[in-house]
Amino acid sequence: MHEIFPGTRELAEADLEALYAYRTPGRWLAVNFVSSADGAVTVEGRSASLSTPADRVIYRLGNDLADVVLAGAGTAVAEGFEGLRPDAHSADRRRRHGLAPIPPIAVVTTGHSLPADAPVITKALVPTIVVTSAATDPELRAAWAAAGADVLVAGTDAVDLREAVSTLAGRGLTRIDCEGGPRLFASLVAAGVVDELRLTIAPFLVAGEASRAAVGEDFDPARLELVSVLEDGGTLMLRYLVH
Repeated sequence: MHEIFPGTRELAEADLEALYAYRTPGRWLAVNFVSSADGAVTVEGRSASLSTPADRVIYRLGNDLADVVLAGAGTAVAEGFEGLRPDAHSADRRRRHGLAPIPPIAVVTTGHSLPADAPVITKALVPTIVVTSAATDPELRAAWAAAGADVLVAGTDAVDLREAVSTLAGRGLTRIDCEGGPRLFASLVAAGVVDELRLTIAPFLVAGEASRAAVGEDFDPARLELVSVLEDGGTLMLRYLVH
């Protein structure tokens, strides 16, 4: 992988780990997206077709260096999330960075899009954290718990993302890797809890009606600071700080 900015050099694995490590101490929430050159974040409802070998390296770094992986329920279900299963390489990386062997998935839901038998709950190796509000049907919350989930209630009528992120950090899950979807990303920005955007631009054109990275919330444009650009095989990997 080749660094374009702030320097010009070939990067070793240790360089990438240093570049993509979450800032500590304190909570750090990074959002990961892969997009086509014309702004699409899915093909037929999923992001997998846009991913390139370079993007998969960055995606894996996001998982491997995080305490928890945050996702919207729609994305978790559509992408077939089953929790993380670190291989020997990932396990070694996590051990070197002083992290727990397996990071949990935290799924944000209003209740409508996350059945209790969703693979992200039933197939995860460590309990999935279901983040919801007090307005969610108590029977559904009980069903999630019975299926093995750790139910985190944040907010009364709707999920309070600021409270949810604060609660995760209070549990020691300070390095947060968010993998979308677009509505969750926009809501996190609106809540003022996003620290970094990690955006991969894949060398494809998609057109159609695909979604973009952030949709749903209405807020003043958030100012971004470009802090690194990598290139590999025509794929660009950008990191922005959110101000």
